[in-house]
Amino acid sequence: MPKYDLQWHQADMADELQEYREATGLIDVWSELSDVTYTYTRAVWSGHTAIAFPLHKTWLYVGVIYMIPKYTLRWRFFRKLGTMVHSKKPISEVRNPKKAHKINDIAAQYNIDPDLFQAQATKLSRRSFFLP
Repeated sequence: MPKYDLQWHQADMADELQEYREATGLIDVWSELSDVTYTYTRAVWSGHTAIAFPLHKTWLYVGVIYMIPKYTLRWRFFRKLGTMVHSKKPISEVRNPKKAHKINDIAAQYNIDPDLFQAQATKLSRRSFFLP
């Protein structure tokens, strides 16, 4: 994953935190909490140790419990999709594969025909399990 400056991570954290606050229902809240957790851990991984987790630290661990399987399932999906479309380099993405614009962005990033990529993603997603 690319590393960005502190301001980028702070803006990303603010966006994810807003989605968390707007979430309703246990699974949706937990899913959004995992996104906040992912965003925080990504910022720390990028070297921005001064960034603070915006919720009580307990929620960080609760978010990790959901984050790991959620993002692992997405990562495995894109790895398999990359082999299906004969990508020249392995695809390491964890974005939501159910959103067409994200599929198109990934296709462009990896220099893959977007129509083929979208068609194979649709086909593979019928046989795949995702966490919301």
